Parts: sequence; structure tokens; C-alpha cells
Amino acid sequence: MHRREINFLTLKRTSIHIQIVNISEFKKQLLLWAQQFEVAVWLDSNNYDQKYSNFDAVLAVDAVSKIEFSYENAFSQLKKYQSEVKDYIFGYLGYDLKNDVENLTSSNFDGLNFPDLFFFQPKKLLFIKGNSVEIKYISAFEQEIETDLEKIRKSKAESRKSKAKNQIKIKLRIHKGDYYKKINTVLNHIHRGDIYEANFCQEFYSENSVIDPVEVYQHLNKISKAPFATFFKFNNNYLLSASPERYLKKVDEMLISQPIKGTEKRATTKTADEKLIAKLEQNPKERAENIMIVDLVRNDFSRFAIKGSVKVEELCKVYTFEQVHQLISTVSCLVKNELHSVDIIKNTFPMGSMTGAPKISAMKIMEELEETKRGLYSGAVGYFTPNGDFDFNVIIRSILYNAAKKYISYSVGGAITAQSIPEKEYEECLLKAKAMKQVLVNVK
Repeated sequence: MHRREINFLTLKRTSIHIQIVNISEFKKQLLLWAQQFEVAVWLDSNNYDQKYSNFDAVLAVDAVSKIEFSYENAFSQLKKYQSEVKDYIFGYLGYDLKNDVENLTSSNFDGLNFPDLFFFQPKKLLFIKGNSVEIKYISAFEQEIETDLEKIRKSKAESRKSKAKNQIKIKLRIHKGDYYKKINTVLNHIHRGDIYEANFCQEFYSENSVIDPVEVYQHLNKISKAPFATFFKFNNNYLLSASPERYLKKVDEMLISQPIKGTEKRATTKTADEKLIAKLEQNPKERAENIMIVDLVRNDFSRFAIKGSVKVEELCKVYTFEQVHQLISTVSCLVKNELHSVDIIKNTFPMGSMTGAPKISAMKIMEELEETKRGLYSGAVGYFTPNGDFDFNVIIRSILYNAAKKYISYSVGGAITAQSIPEKEYEECLLKAKAMKQVLVNVK
């Protein structure tokens, strides 16, 4: 699969700013308006308090140019595209791009059949910060701004009528007994010294099912309020994500990674919640999971960072989300300006929080034990700016939907270490899967 559609006009952007009184209503209207386009991506921080944030939300629609590739030479194609276009490009990196980085394969079942890599240059961009909206249209289409704003304001933000024609029935690709056997196999690898941590993932799926992607995304976002939420539509493929995790961000010469490892459920009262936070902070197994991945990130960074610049800014800090508490660490470094942005990503991909350590050994073992090709799950969605800065999330807590095949998929994983207990790991997977299941089986 190799598609490259590029229109090399001199593409400058017109930028205007407007103020919106009811920004939450405007955001709903924007997402509805975006559905007319074949390609659209909506990134929403849900106003979650995060240190490295450039905007609250962004919508990119209507591809001027795009590329779509399977894993072979995908990073070199992306590098060429980003270098030629020198504009905003939005897209995703599928997990199986690992096969372009290392001598690896992916031969497990794939019910979705998404391309491994997809990026596009949007005709129309809208950035939201507070009540301010910055509109960046390619200048040849600036005359459409006023008309589009009128259409956005007229978009009906009330509940959409569901397209669901059947009861969604969720199936497990790996049943509980088999899951326990596979985790014990992972533990045997750990005890033998083949690996010391692995992220083992399993798929939940539904066949011959129809959903309204906007309705499902809105419901998922409402109950999750994740800082890296994403609605991504291209052709008949959809990503509906409530990701809490940043993979990698570049600002000038600074690089930031914020791996998540360590999970605890939420409680119904503040007092009980505070006890669970303290329990997570002090949990040696959960901290060990996180610290192992921090070491992996530091090692990845050290291969290209300016000497002495790799720093752990936060180690195992508890962040609270609607569904769970998580341990998040922040690792940063400085890079030389001449280092290409795509090469930085290639040198750190896939993210350590979704592989384990050592990275290559863990990926090989997981490929043997997992039943499903991960595809877009465990990959990343984000964007590049014209000067080569970028920001990408980690695709977890996400529903993937191929509307043409009527196939729905969501996967969850957990870090397996020497201290792991299969039953506890299974419970953690169900906890992580709870929000996705809820919005699918409760679709009305």
C-alpha cells in the first residue's frame, strides 16, 4: 500500500483571530461541521492542566496533499513528505512501523486493515486557546472563512440520531484462561532474563456492527476528559481516542516524553480516592514498571541528545483522570537543530511504555504471544508544524472502527514484570477497557 498525493502549489496560510463566547458549544459545532470532509482530525486537551500545552484544541480538515503507506520505508517517505511540504501536517504512526525501524514482522490477525502510516496537509486549520480561535486557511481558500464560520455556527450540536442498527456484542480475542497462560509465559521469559518488562496487549472486538462515530466519541470523551483526546476520520476509518498519554513533543531544540506506567482505580469519595493515590505512589511494583520505562526513554534519548542534557523532570508523579489514577514521568533532553524531526521519532519508536524492555526482545516475544496485529493501537497521532516541531500522543484507551467492514476494535495492555500476578493484570485490563465497553454497549 503506497499512496502519495501531493499538490505542490506555493501554499501560504492566511491567519485570523476571532473570539467565541461559548467555546464548549463552538467545539461541538466544529466536530459536527468536520464530518462533511473525507479527512478530519480533532485533537482536544479537555482543558486538562498540563505543563507543555500550546493550545486547548485543534481541528484540521480537507486534505490538500496526503501520504498513505505500509511499513516498508515508511519513515523515509514521511521524512521526504515533511521536508517538501514544510507546512502543518497531521496524521498517525501505526505500531507496526516497528518493522521499518528494526528487523521485525507483524503476521497476527488484523480485522481493521488501516494503513501503517497516514499523514495529510490540511486546507483548513482552527486552533482554540481559551475563548480565542486562530483560523489558518491556505491563502487560496481564505474567501471560504466567513462562509465556513456561518456554517459552523449553524451546525446543530444536539444529540445525533444513532446509526446503530444492532446490539453491539463485544468479544474477547483472548479468553481469561488463555490470558493467564500467556502471562505465565511472559513471566518465564522474565525469569530467564530474556526481558525484564513487557507490555502484553489483548483485543476486544465486535463484528458486523454499525455505530455513529461522532456519538460514540462524544460519549467517550464526556466520561474520560482525557488530555490527548482524538477524533480521526479518513475514508471509512475512524479513531475515537481518550488517550491520557503523550509520546513525544518537540519545541525548538527541546524534546519531552511523558510515559505512563502504573494504574489504580478511582474511588467514589474524596477520602478513599486520596488513600488510593497514596497507595499508588508507594506501590513498589507500579513504581518499578514506570522507572524501567523511564530508563528506556533516557537510553533512547542518549543516542542523539546533546551530551549531558537528558533529564528526568518528574518521576512517578500521580495524575488523576476520570476513570483511573496513573503514574506519569517526564523525561526531557536537548537536540541539535540539524537533526531531522522524523529521524528523532524513528529513533524512539515505538514508545517504550507500549513495548517493554529491552525493546526489541520484548516486541519479538509479544508478537509471538499476542493474537492480534496492533495496527494503530500502540501507535501515535499528532502533527508537525512548518518548522519541524511536533507533538504526538500514545494511542491507548481508544476505539478503532472500519465502517466499510463494520468492524469495531479496542485493545488494552499492561506492563508485566517479575512481580506481576496474572489475575491482577487481568483485572487491570478490564479496568482500562471499562470506558470503551461502556460507550459501545450503551449506544442508544
